[in-house]
Amino acid sequence: MEVLLLCLEIFFVRIFDVALSTVRTIITVKGKTVLASIIGFIEVLIWFLIVREALNTDYSSFLVGMSYAGGYAVGTLVGGFFSEKLISGNLTVQVILSSANDEVVSFIRKNGFAVSVLDVKGQDDVKRYMLIIEIKKKEITSLRKLIKELDDKAFIIVNETKMVQNGYFR
Repeated sequence: MEVLLLCLEIFFVRIFDVALSTVRTIITVKGKTVLASIIGFIEVLIWFLIVREALNTDYSSFLVGMSYAGGYAVGTLVGGFFSEKLISGNLTVQVILSSANDEVVSFIRKNGFAVSVLDVKGQDDVKRYMLIIEIKKKEITSLRKLIKELDDKAFIIVNETKMVQNGYFR
């Protein structure tokens, strides 16, 4: 019974520890280093305490290792879920249309997105438009759906945006 309680403790503490790690990593990338270092301190302290307990047990049960690994795996899922829901941000979407089509650009703008347009040439030397669209993270699904409806051959690149100054957002 004691080994089962130890395994449950290890499992749930690892979930918390790894979820913190995921959030800390994302916060670091977004440039919030003071908050990230505080989270990192808590994360490593928790990790140290649970590893010490797992290694200093008299039980040589395979369940201890499975609990540790399982907590890590589930913690990764939980951390990813929290980062998606709690950490907002902007995305820069670059779209290379299959042709230079002003109607597509107009339709995207009519749907509330600000669009900057560049003339580009593809590998086949055909004139195309590259669109640069800055959006809130939560808008990516609707924008991708809209672009697919308008030009199903469009090439789309999405990047996290670290900073935005000026411009239009809906």
